[in-house]
Amino acid sequence: MKYKKLICSIYIIVMLITPGSKYMNVSAADELHATELYALSAVLMDADTGRVLFDKNGYERRANASTTKIMTCIIALECADITDKVSISSYAARMPEVRLGMNEGEEYYLGDLLHSLMLESHNDSAVAIAEHVGGTVENFAAMMNKKAKEIGCHNTYFITPNGLDAEDDNGFHGTCARDLALIMRYCIKKSPKSEAFLDVTRTASYTFSDVSGRRIFDCNNHNSFLNMMEGALTGKTGFTCDAGYCYVGALERNGNTYIVALLGCGWPNNKTYKWADTKKLMNYGIDNYTSKSLSPDKSELFLNVIGAVEGKDILKCSIQYRADMLLSEKDCVRYEYICPDMLAAPVYKESVVGQLNIYVNDQLYDVANIYAAEDIEEETLGYDMKKVADIFLRGTY
Repeated sequence: MKYKKLICSIYIIVMLITPGSKYMNVSAADELHATELYALSAVLMDADTGRVLFDKNGYERRANASTTKIMTCIIALECADITDKVSISSYAARMPEVRLGMNEGEEYYLGDLLHSLMLESHNDSAVAIAEHVGGTVENFAAMMNKKAKEIGCHNTYFITPNGLDAEDDNGFHGTCARDLALIMRYCIKKSPKSEAFLDVTRTASYTFSDVSGRRIFDCNNHNSFLNMMEGALTGKTGFTCDAGYCYVGALERNGNTYIVALLGCGWPNNKTYKWADTKKLMNYGIDNYTSKSLSPDKSELFLNVIGAVEGKDILKCSIQYRADMLLSEKDCVRYEYICPDMLAAPVYKESVVGQLNIYVNDQLYDVANIYAAEDIEEETLGYDMKKVADIFLRGTY
């Protein structure tokens, strides 16, 4: 049997985006320099993909104060019912300011305490929630750290449910801006309770009582960013002496969702620095990034097959990959097709025969399979005998 020349090498690298292509212009996207931000650590993230669009010390762990409470809130929503009655312990009642002012032995509905937690950032509510959901603060912290790992946080360690500065044998309570943005992404995009999370955190004001109805409380949302930019979705502020002013928030504009996470964004009297940084980062994302479709320039490839039946020694392969992501004019995307020199028959349709690697700015972003688009039989003695019999019966010998 004659075999055709190999038509696929081990690596076929095709550049989709090169200077002059549809994603590249002569003028580059406006630069944002780290020195223009007040925050010691900052990240701008594409909430749909989790890609970091900008970072300033974004992977450096710092104390993160009450931004911790977004994790407390989402775990409570996922692991308990908002109609649960929460009994207040003496430990929860002793929490320092900022606090709701609950007394030991009182009972509250979990849903009400979640509003207290996220609108007013009450530290006693955080502990009461943690004790109800986890049994103890320590058990709840273990739940927080487990969830952080599941989300993909690699530089996070939680000790308290309220974000108060703390340290133990394993280190200090804190996270990095990138991880904090990932947690917010989970809260608004990935969690089965994302809508409930948004409902709580977007509430402007909220009034509730303890279960007995004897005490009435009013809560107002202190996330000023909700009224600063069109499309603002949610957010959480924070401050401690170690952390400084912190913030994590999300905004949706033109079908795209951006997340900003800030740590160490000033100390008293610089309470407004976080708003300036948040708006600057959000505007940078809106002005410089557009949703583009990642689509390989090849929809099919052809591979050489050895040991195949006559006339079937070339295999047609299909590439089915489509994804959208935010790209700037500076971003470069390339595709790398990884295939064997040859395949051995038989080959079955829909079997994996290669791999497509997608790179953004020379960093591996995604991986997809290349599939056989058809069946190719192996040439065997039985096949040859059948072929001879067919020829004989047709009288074409």
